Amino acid sequence: MKRMASEWTTYRTRFLITAKQLDAPFTFVDAIGREHSGQRGDYLVLSSDGSRRIAPREIFEDVYVPMSRAADPWPSPANAPATATPQPPIRRRSSGTSRACIA
Repeated sequence: MKRMASEWTTYRTRFLITAKQLDAPFTFVDAIGREHSGQRGDYLVLSSDGSRRIAPREIFEDVYVPMSRAADPWPSPANAPATATPQPPIRRRSSGTSRACIA
């Protein structure tokens, strides 16, 4: 298989997929015997169920929106910044009468 022009990128529509844009004509036969072929500029699509297909560039770029990669990962609780001032506990206002709780 020839080298692709780009690395795998995650895209979204109703479902998440990964795809590579072809830099040369490409043909393959899928697991159930269907032949798929695409031209330079089309996309090789890998679905979450593991199936592969080729989508024409015009359709793919109209339907799918690339998801940008996060520059910084979400902070873990250990690395999260401390709040400047601690929040006081929430207290309920007493009605003047106390109730005994029976367990």
